[in-house]
Amino acid sequence: MLLLKYFKSKIFIRTLIMMLVGIIIGVFLLKFFLGFSTNHDQRIGVPDLAKMSLDDAQKTLENLDLKFVVIDSASFNPDYPPKSVIDQDPEARDSVKENRKIYLTLNPSSYRKIAIPNVLDKTKRQVETHLKSIGFRIGEYYYIPDLGRNVVRKMKFKGKELKPGDLIPKNSEIDLILGDGKAGEKP
Repeated sequence: MLLLKYFKSKIFIRTLIMMLVGIIIGVFLLKFFLGFSTNHDQRIGVPDLAKMSLDDAQKTLENLDLKFVVIDSASFNPDYPPKSVIDQDPEARDSVKENRKIYLTLNPSSYRKIAIPNVLDKTKRQVETHLKSIGFRIGEYYYIPDLGRNVVRKMKFKGKELKPGDLIPKNSEIDLILGDGKAGEKP
């Protein structure tokens, strides 16, 4: 009973009203402060940095009070200049606030180098499939007198003979020297 009497008292009602008014004022002050401190109405358009060098991208972003972070180098893309911007986050034409970080992905200076697998003494079909699957292209076919028909006996890159384990750039063209299958035949 005493508790029920307290809830009906003027002191409790006055305290409850003061708490509600305090909460409402606090919410409005917090909203105003956050809007002011977070630059709520400020918008900067993110420029398109594609194909820009890192120095040019840095100057462009500094002029707009934006920062950048290089997050990665992607696989080499021959459509973009070496060490230029391939991708960015946030995207071009998005709106951001000042001092926002723009994350950049750069194009490496060239294809990464891959070790030549040991594919000697395997068939042409097996070698083609294997080399293409790891990122090489097949160039010319040359035949030498050999007992094994269409068996890979040597590989060449830019005229130089390749050995298993040699490193050459991905997407390189490899010439195959194959056996003609006529080494044991008499003329």
